[in-house]
Amino acid sequence: MDQIQQAVVGQFSQRRVLDWFRSAKLQKQVSIGFSLIVLSVGLVFFLFPIYWMVTASLKTLDEVFLFPPSWWPKELQWQNYREALTFMPFGRYALNTILVTSANVVGTVLSCSLVAFAFARLRAKARDVMFLFVLSTMMLPPQVTMIPVYILFQRLGMVDTYWPLTLPAFFATSPFSIFLLRQFFMTVPKELDEAALIDGCSYFGIWWRVLLPAAKPALLTVALFTFTAHWNDLLGPLIYINSYEKLTLALGLANFRAMYGATPWHLLMAASIVVVAPCLLVYGLSQRYFMQGIVITGSKG
Repeated sequence: MDQIQQAVVGQFSQRRVLDWFRSAKLQKQVSIGFSLIVLSVGLVFFLFPIYWMVTASLKTLDEVFLFPPSWWPKELQWQNYREALTFMPFGRYALNTILVTSANVVGTVLSCSLVAFAFARLRAKARDVMFLFVLSTMMLPPQVTMIPVYILFQRLGMVDTYWPLTLPAFFATSPFSIFLLRQFFMTVPKELDEAALIDGCSYFGIWWRVLLPAAKPALLTVALFTFTAHWNDLLGPLIYINSYEKLTLALGLANFRAMYGATPWHLLMAASIVVVAPCLLVYGLSQRYFMQGIVITGSKG
């Protein structure tokens, strides 16, 4: 009789465990399904402005203002891109933007990585205090330093040149990049530095030969942030650039509306897509390394 009771209790326990497992598995599936629905809805909201910009660039001006709106052009107006790109010297503006952006990417990566190396590896008094001061500059609005920096470059005779837009990048003026690279350098084993010192490598050699190759994801993340910020920068060129042939794409796009009597929104959308496309392409190609750099950077304080 006792054996029968034990068997019944055992079967009942197994059934309860099986039911619990099934319910837990069902809850997990429901949770995953709900998350996918929420993400899908969010994706629609995020992609809708891009969709509207693409479709508006292929419409006529009258069709852009139709109400209720048409969700797809009746006839694709590919000539909008030709007209938008030939109305102003977009090729010249693109070269100017590439020059300014490339200089900022190179300068920021080199200078900020060198400063981050000092904060992560070199031992000095008040090192952490100085790093705290560097981080505190992130809370300083750029509008506070805008006028004194402009006066400085004006007295140096650098207004209407690209020096004010590129020179600061070589002096580690990005505290966020310093913080990001310093956190990544902290994850690299210090035994590599010691081995390099034993082999006769200098501290500069450790930075160049050991840490920089190991920090490729973080360096690419900094380069991506810098590229996006300066490719779309409007305020800097607006302040320092006066010559028409030295304009960047962002400033040229802003002047696009002023050159027409009424804003040609279909042409403006076409020009905007051409300007935004490099940022989307760069991010799409480097997304894997970008996410890796963000994740690894926060793994050690």
